[in-house]
Amino acid sequence: MHRYRSHTCAALRKSDVGSTVRLSGWVHRVRDHGGVLFIDLRDHYGVTQVVADPDSDAFQIAESVRGEWVIRIDGDVKARSDDTINPNLPTGEVEVYARQIEVLSAARELPLPVFGEPDYPEDVRLRYRFLDLRRETLHRNIVRRTEIIASMRRLMGEAGFTEFSTPILTASSPEGARDFLVPSRMHAGKFYALPQAPQQYKQLVMASGFDRYFQIAPCFRDEDPRADRLPGEFYQLDVEMSFVEQDDIFSTMEPVIREVFREFAEGKPVTDTFRRIPFAEAMRKYGTDKPDLRNPIEMEAVTEHFAGSGFKVFANMIANDPKVEVWAIPAKTGGSRAFCDRMNSWAQGEGQPGLGYIFWREEEGAVAGAGPLAKNIGPERTEAIRAQLGLEAGDASFFVAGNPDKFAGFAGDARARVGTELGLVDETRFEICWIVDFPFYEWNEESDSLDFSHNPFSMPQGGMDALDGDDPLSIKAFQYDLVCNGFEIASGGIRNHIPELMIKAFGRVGLDAKVVEERFGGLYRAFQYGAPPHGGMAAGIDRIVMLLVGAKNLREVTMFPMNQQAQDLLMGAPGEADAAQLLDLNLRLIPVSKDD
Repeated sequence: MHRYRSHTCAALRKSDVGSTVRLSGWVHRVRDHGGVLFIDLRDHYGVTQVVADPDSDAFQIAESVRGEWVIRIDGDVKARSDDTINPNLPTGEVEVYARQIEVLSAARELPLPVFGEPDYPEDVRLRYRFLDLRRETLHRNIVRRTEIIASMRRLMGEAGFTEFSTPILTASSPEGARDFLVPSRMHAGKFYALPQAPQQYKQLVMASGFDRYFQIAPCFRDEDPRADRLPGEFYQLDVEMSFVEQDDIFSTMEPVIREVFREFAEGKPVTDTFRRIPFAEAMRKYGTDKPDLRNPIEMEAVTEHFAGSGFKVFANMIANDPKVEVWAIPAKTGGSRAFCDRMNSWAQGEGQPGLGYIFWREEEGAVAGAGPLAKNIGPERTEAIRAQLGLEAGDASFFVAGNPDKFAGFAGDARARVGTELGLVDETRFEICWIVDFPFYEWNEESDSLDFSHNPFSMPQGGMDALDGDDPLSIKAFQYDLVCNGFEIASGGIRNHIPELMIKAFGRVGLDAKVVEERFGGLYRAFQYGAPPHGGMAAGIDRIVMLLVGAKNLREVTMFPMNQQAQDLLMGAPGEADAAQLLDLNLRLIPVSKDD
């Protein structure tokens, strides 16, 4: 028999009754039932119940073991009685009566519990991540992550893609975040950068004559953490294709993403055909370019009903500024003053002056509006709003006014809040859509200058004619995002592969040809020698896994994440470098004063 095990802790079934087996694993928990000890023995695969009775030679050792000790069990497989069968375990019809127990490794008192998985401070969980990873939910999430990545690789291969690896040490690239810089020992005073994404390399793969590229790519960005992105590094399914248009990307990648979701959705419905929603429409209807389509609420402009009305706050805004609009956020079933007042209080907590509302109720056989706004604008306008929004008695609507460029985000948050509060969001499905036609440029308020809005390597719609036009903010790009349940899960575009077009596009944001050649020399040179039209996308693996396993935070689907301060508490990173290391790298540290 093998030194440590003849079976895993998930392998034994009723057909094994009568067998002598050897198991090894961690002590999940120990229970004393009237002098008979029951040990739940756990390994990577599952749990088996072990019994040590007082007559067994193993009983004395069984009395000494504690949670998370690693032990080896030799024993006999016996059937459980009908009233003790555990239907929640694959091994629940049998148990192993221990003949011999060997302690392979004892455990100190645990800094956090493994059994039961109670909530525990995050800093403790990350410092002792090797214990945290033993907990059932997190362990299962990590295994599921591996299975999802394997499925992606299989599906990409079936779609005719080849996996290529691109460099980790590279040059700095403007991907929208800070680079991690790596000092060069051999080239004093110069630095490599860790790739924010393999953007330029995958385009160079296309220029090199390869056709369908993909990679499970690590990406590094020195940016502040948030719930849907970890600090430091993340992984994406990186894709690029030659001789394609936007529709080709969609028709190729939709089946891959859809199949991944269906395979791991555990029966939840997944969108059959991904809607294509223009960016401008998404902002007007949902207040975000990452709409959660499980929420049925769609906002509508109702400016005309408030223009010249008795509600002077909105009416004066409309009269004095042609950019002002009034948007309605319809709230089916929300027609109570208590709910409307709660939403108004929420808006004030968000730094807003309030949230106007009308709610409708039945009065003398007719539907009538109620609330301060209804009184100010009168019954005819109130009825016109109700008719436009398709509302009935028992429903409500909330209103925001101003320049949509300024209030769209808040309106989107209010829409999400209303949908959640009223239980309108269908939590049992995955709704996936494309957001298309992103603006090519945007105005950067901080620098008071024009900037790229999404990806500087994308192709502008209209090509050179559009770039020669008078209004760069009117140009749309062949850029697109894939959104699921309110999360961006992929982003991509058709690339700008024409050198003159590339120079022109960067020129509009103040980067001349010399700067482009210096910063993107490899890509720019490649485009001089016959580059194919190409495009692609990158899907965020961490976010997809988070959605599929129902986790609320990316740290629940990542093996060894950093904390919110971008520290690895387990390994003690970032750490200090000693004097010899700094000398080797030609670096000298300048102390930062407390006043800086």
